[in-house]
Order: sequence, then C-alpha cells, then structure tokens
Amino acid sequence: MDNSLPPADELVLVDRELARLDARRSQLLARRAWLLRVLYAPTAPAPIPPAPGARPAAAGPRPPVADSTPRSAQNVLLTLGGTLLTIAAIAFTLVSWGSMGIGGRSVVLFAVTSAALAVPVALLRRGLASTAESVAALGLVLMVLDAYALHRVALPETDGAGYTAVAAAVLAGAWTAYGSALSRLRIPLPTAVVAGQLPLPLGVLAAGGGPTAFAWAALVTAAADGALILWTRPAAVRITAAVGATGLGGWALLTGGWLSLTSPWSGAALLLASAALTLYAARRLPSLAVAASAVAGLAAVAAAGGLLRPAVPADWTVPVYALCGLALVSVWRPSAAPAAPSPATSPAGDDGAAGAGGRLPVGVRLGLACAGAGVAALGVVWALPPVAVGLLGPMARTTEVWSGEHADRALTSFPGTAVLVLAVAAAVLAAVPRLWARCVALALAWALLTALPVSLGLPYAATLALQLLTIAAALASAVRPGPLTRGLRRPEPSEDPGTPQAEPAAAAGASGAPGAPWGPWAPSRPRPQAAAAEPGTVLGWLAYACGLVSVPSAVALALDVRAATFAALGTLLVLLTGVAVLGTGARRVVAACAAVLTATGLVVAVAAAAGWEDHWTALALLLVPGATAAVGAKARPVALPVEITGAVVALPAFALAASRPAFLALALALGGVIAAATAVRPERRRFASWTAAVLFLLATWVRLAVWEVATPEAYILPVTVPALVVGFLRRRRDRDASSWTAYGPGLAATLLPSLLAAWTDPEWPRPLALGVAALVVTLLGARFRLQALLVLGGSVLALDGLHELAPYVVQAVGALPRWLPPALAGLLLLAVGATYEQRLRDARRLRDRVARMR
Repeated sequence: MDNSLPPADELVLVDRELARLDARRSQLLARRAWLLRVLYAPTAPAPIPPAPGARPAAAGPRPPVADSTPRSAQNVLLTLGGTLLTIAAIAFTLVSWGSMGIGGRSVVLFAVTSAALAVPVALLRRGLASTAESVAALGLVLMVLDAYALHRVALPETDGAGYTAVAAAVLAGAWTAYGSALSRLRIPLPTAVVAGQLPLPLGVLAAGGGPTAFAWAALVTAAADGALILWTRPAAVRITAAVGATGLGGWALLTGGWLSLTSPWSGAALLLASAALTLYAARRLPSLAVAASAVAGLAAVAAAGGLLRPAVPADWTVPVYALCGLALVSVWRPSAAPAAPSPATSPAGDDGAAGAGGRLPVGVRLGLACAGAGVAALGVVWALPPVAVGLLGPMARTTEVWSGEHADRALTSFPGTAVLVLAVAAAVLAAVPRLWARCVALALAWALLTALPVSLGLPYAATLALQLLTIAAALASAVRPGPLTRGLRRPEPSEDPGTPQAEPAAAAGASGAPGAPWGPWAPSRPRPQAAAAEPGTVLGWLAYACGLVSVPSAVALALDVRAATFAALGTLLVLLTGVAVLGTGARRVVAACAAVLTATGLVVAVAAAAGWEDHWTALALLLVPGATAAVGAKARPVALPVEITGAVVALPAFALAASRPAFLALALALGGVIAAATAVRPERRRFASWTAAVLFLLATWVRLAVWEVATPEAYILPVTVPALVVGFLRRRRDRDASSWTAYGPGLAATLLPSLLAAWTDPEWPRPLALGVAALVVTLLGARFRLQALLVLGGSVLALDGLHELAPYVVQAVGALPRWLPPALAGLLLLAVGATYEQRLRDARRLRDRVARMR
C-alpha cells in the first residue's frame, strides 16, 4: 500500500475512522432493539424510535415474548371442548341410552343434533369461525351416533354391512349439502368424502359379491375420487379424495394383478380399466403425469401378459411380459406429426409439451416408457442366473486338472428363453443412439454369449469355442470400437449448451417440439465438462473389461482336457498380444501383463504335460522373465509393467526350486543373469544391478550351503577383492558414482556371509576377525565420507558385537531382580522423553550427514 502520510498522521486517521464506525454500530443496535420490541410485543404501546443522530437512551426491561398467540390458544380450547362434548355424546349413546323411553330418546337425539348443526350458522354470522368449526364437528359425530342408534332401535335385524353402506351414502350426501351451504366450514366436505368411500364396497359385500366385484366397486369409487380431485377447488377435499383414490385404486390394481394369474380375462378387464382411469388422470394432472402414467403402464403390461401367458409354455412366461414391456417403451420414440398446437388451442390439462405425435404429453410418455423399461429390466434380471453359471461354473472344480470333469457332462441347463430376453433387450438398446444405451447393450451382448452354452446345453467343445470367440470379439471391440459408436455424435465445443450458439437448439430440444426429439431416443447431447469424454473410449473399456472377465472362466474350462488347455492358452496369448501391440493407453499395458501371465500358464502346462519335476519346471519358468526382459528393451510403452510381471513370475520359480538346493542356486544365478542383462539399459541400471548382485550373492550362499562349506571366506574373498578394485577404479573415473554402486556389492559379498557364519560359530576367532574387518570398514567410511562403507561396516559391527555380548547379557539379566529391568526401561523412557526434541534433532542431523555421503 502506497501512502505518503507519515505513520503518526495515518494512525490518527485510523483512530478517527474506528470511532465513527463504533458510533454508527451503536445507533444500528438501538434501532434493532426497538424493531424487536415492535415485532414481539404488538399489544404494548410502541415507544418513539430514537432519532438517527441522537445518543441511545438506556433501554428499560424488555417485556417477555409470548410463547403462543391468542388464536392458537383459542383453537386449543375449542378443540378440547369439542372433544369432550363428543366423548360425552358417545358415552350417553352407548351407556345411558337404555334408561330412557323411545320418546325421550328421539327428542334428545333430534334436539341435540339439530342444535349442534344449527349453532354454527349463528356463530358464523358473528365471525366466530373456529367455534363454529368445533360445534359442527360435534354435530357430524352426533349424526353418526344417530345412525347407530337408529339401527339398534328401529332396524336391529338389518344386515350390518348393507345398513352401513346406506347410512354412509346418506351421511355423505347430508354432509355434502351441509358443507356446501356453510362454505366457510372446512370439516364437513372432507368428512363427506371419507363417508363416500364406503357405500359401493360395503354394498358389494352386503350383496355377496366376491373379490372381483369388490375390486370393481373400489375402482368406481376411486374414479369418483379422481373426479373430485379434478373438478373441486377446496384443497382439503382434493387431498382426502387423493388418499381415498390411492388406497382403493391400489387395491383394485393388486386384485387385477392377482386375477390376471388365475382368471386372465377378468383380471385384464380390471387392469385395463384401472390403466385408462390412471392415464386420464395423468393427462389432466401434469404434476403427477410421470408417476400416474407409470402405474398405468404397469397395469397395461400386466393385463397383456396375463392374456398371453396361458397361450405359451411355462418357459415363455417371463419373456412374454418382457416383450410387452419393450412394446410399451416404444411410445417414447418420436414419429412424424403435424405442428404442435399453440397454447391457446391446447386442450385443458395438457402440459403443452406434447409428444411427437401431439397426443400424449411428454410426462405421460416418459412414465409409460419407464414402466415398460422396468418390466423389461426385471426380465433381464430373471435371465442373469445362466450368465453367472456360465461364468463361474467352470471354476467349481472338484477333481484334478485334465480329468474331463466338465467335458463329460453339460453345465446346469436353464430355460433357453433366457437368452432370448437378453438378445431382444440388447437389440433394442443398440438401436438407441445414446452412450449409456450402447454400454448396456454391449454388456447384455456379452451376457448373452456367456449364458448361451448353459441355456442351450451345448457340448464341451462348443462351449469352449464360444467362450474364446466371445473374448476375441470383446478384445477386438476394445481395439476398434468404431461399429459400437455408429450414430453417436461426438461433442463439439461450439455445441456446448452454455454458449449462446447452442441455446436455441437446447431450448428446442427441451420443449419437445416436432423435429427436435429429446430423451433416451435422441442422439447424445453434449454437456458442459463432458466434451472430452469420447464414446469410443467408454465403450472400448467396457468391451475390454467383459473380455478380461471371461478369460479366467475360459482357462478354468480348458483345464478339463489337455489339448483344450494348450489351444485355449495359445489363443489367449495371441489375442492379448494383439491388443498389447494394436491397443493404446492403459488397455495396452493391461493386455501386455495378462499376456505374460498367459505365457506363464502355457509354460506350466508344457512342463506338466512332459511330466517334469518341480525343479525342472522352475528352470522353465525363468524363460518368462528372460522373455519379458528382452521385450522390455524394445517395447518401451509397456516395458516397466511387463518386466515387473516377469519378475513376479520368477518368485514361484524360486519357490518350486527350493526342494532341490542345487537347482535353487542355479535358478538364482540365472535370475541374476537376467537382471544383469537388464542392467545394461541405462534406465534400469540402478535397480537391476542391485537385484543382480543380490541374486548372485544368494546363489553363492545356497551353493556354499549345498557344498557344506564351513569357511565361506575362502570362496568369497577372491570375488570381493576384484570387485572392490573395480569399484575403486570406477570412483576414480567417475567422481559422481555412488559408494553403493562401487563398493556395495563387493563388501556385501564378504561381510554378510561371514556374519551368518559367525552367528553359528561357537568359537571366537571368526567373530573377532569379522569385528576387526567391520571396524576398519566403518572407520574408512567415516574418514572418506563413503555411505556404503559406513552403513555396512557399522551394521555388521553392531550385529557381531551383539552376538558376542548376548550370552553375558542373558546371564546378567537372569541374575538381576525381576523388577529391575522394567524399572531401568522406565527410566530410559523418561530420559528419552525429557530430551526428546534434542534427540530428534540429533537423529535428523545424523541422517542428513549420512545422506550427504556418496
């Protein structure tokens, strides 16, 4: 901040500005307190607000804020009063009724009911709406009690269900008239709607109707509720009618679904009538269009499937329903149509988003399509068990390999119609020019090919051949996904909906106008932040994943027959190698690693077929890391993953050779040769050279152990001295060379075997000589600042000294009291904790000094 004022003058200005802000804040706080008093204490006289520039006076005690308004308290009192009167009326009717004569009963009922119904009229004239509401509720309850009393006294022999139906109809009409006359009352009309739900269903039960008649009565009542929803204004009436329509309509739908399985024609009629009513409501109520039309679609599919089901075999039941669902999905597909009507000429209830045909709104078509898609999805789920068996069945092995377990018998058979469902679903989705649809279609096509042998009971050879063809097709699609992306538009930057150029097109597509189809049947529409996603990439990865998932199943199935094993492994090796050569990106890398593992399996199969023992198989397995090292020198994009996979394959080779130490030494030496050959490349020199040194050293130790050599120094010193000389010459020529590279292999070749021998040697000359040599190496490392000498020499010296002191430490610890070692350990921890920061700084300083060494 550039300011020419002196600091003292600037400080004065800052103080003045802060004082002005404090004064303004005080004024605003005073104004806020006055506003709060006005809002929360409306009955108290509001004081005069302070002037904007005046100093705020001391505020008096703030009046308490009421926790309830007078109207809420009034409503609570009226509700309690009405409830008590209702309880008293019920108790009078049920308990005290028998102590009065017939005349007294009639007079009391008529007088009390008339008074309860007439008082709200006078109360409404005086503006006491809440009180009138409570008294009217009491009157409605008394009318129900009157109906009950009439049945008990005058009509005791009448059937209860029939009398209840008639009484509910009479009460519904009376309450409707009463509520219409007194429109300010909110209770009578919704109560009339509740009573109106009973006459038809109870009348059917009284007439002895069965479940079908009861369902039709419920459906007619639900239709009447729908009419109330569409043509009445009070919200309470519409909500009550909606609840009744949902309950009774749902019962009718469930009954129709059950009847479609036992009596198809009756169930179909009921379901189609329900679907028609629901679809009409969906057209007239845009807010519920999707949900209502989805219910209508499910009812239509259930009706059509119920009619077709008796005409087909049992295996075709699910496919019939799935095909009906797919037929319903077709309502979403746009078609040629005249121009959409203008809003002025649109029919009432149409949401203005007419479909391609101009007849069904978009919400209705979407709900129908979703219902059909849901049924088709359930059919696909029904067809998935054969896929799981075809994929995992070959892995459920109970016998040895090449035993022909699966070759002698077919896998578990499933209905052949399962593959038909998968095929039709895949074909339908493949025709949709959307990326998600193409992905699902590709997955279904793979599932179809996997389930085909199980569903059709194909023989072993055909099953294995089909699995290999499936893998080949999937991997080929991963390399060249062009046919899968046909019809999909790649997003262009100029088509971004966020740009001004794309706004008209986006608006046209959203409106659903003809010529601008949208939704799942429309071509892929570009979206912000998704322009970089190529359809070929997504589909290629999906096809690639399907192919890789099928590989273990094909290999497991091929292990039943010797010839099939070699044929399958060879084919997979060719396919994976082809993807590794022709593919790009991560798919190429994964294919290369999978090819290495397949080659390993092929080598093991050859060894097993030849009857080789484990140690010979181990030597054969070393061909794989040797080949990967050669490939890594040429194929740079996949070099590192391939070499790592080959190195992993060498580990089981060493494990197989462990039963024969001589062959283990040979295997380690060959591994060292491969690592040394890899170290020729500059980018692998550091790691591969150390790996080669370790493998050669291990091979030497194993060979010495096989020869039962008690003095390994005689064999390793002739190697150590030339190695150290070579390292010294390299350091003289290249001052930047690390001491680990120059001296590490030679020192490790001598010190480590000698250390192992010293730990098992009961005599003292060897540990003493080793300690002296390690001390000299440590001092040389400290003197010339060589990290390898310091670390190796110090470590060997410490371990050698620990070996020599161990017996005395054990003897001393055994002679001490048992409480002393824990006490000493506690004191040590306290001392370290007290000087923790200093010890930490010392450790960091030591680490930095060692790291600076060469």
